[in-house]
Amino acid sequence: MSFKSTIAATAVAAVTLTGAAFAEQSIVVEDAYIRSSTPTSHSAAAFMVLKNEGEEDDRLIGVQSETAERVELHTHQEDANGVMKMLEVAEGFPLPAGQSHALRRGGDHVMFMGLTQPLEQGKLVPLTLVFENSGEIAIDVPVDLEREPHRMDHDMKMEH
Repeated sequence: MSFKSTIAATAVAAVTLTGAAFAEQSIVVEDAYIRSSTPTSHSAAAFMVLKNEGEEDDRLIGVQSETAERVELHTHQEDANGVMKMLEVAEGFPLPAGQSHALRRGGDHVMFMGLTQPLEQGKLVPLTLVFENSGEIAIDVPVDLEREPHRMDHDMKMEH
């Protein structure tokens, strides 16, 4: 085998293996973005839609990033006085087979505390999503400081 054909065969094998790895991936991440209230904030949040296209239930159990000193899974919950409070969700977010889980403002989200650098509009922030069954999935999430919250439809009910 010549040097050129060896390189070509290696490239085809790499593409084939990469394609196979992606084909087995059952978690799909859509509409991901990260934002802070101001460019100089010390905290930020990431939002996205997680889809489990596999046949097995899964769970997002953590997120890793060098963008902040601490990264936690959070949600909002109404207390006895009707005040919304943000809480860490140590057990993670369930992701049943064939279903989606939205991480949205005012609900479940990824919280970044102690930002190690300012967030700049359009910059990509590397994150590693950690799932109970699917393992680690590395993604690059764009900073979108201008994104407006989604408006709720009149028929949509908000659960607290």
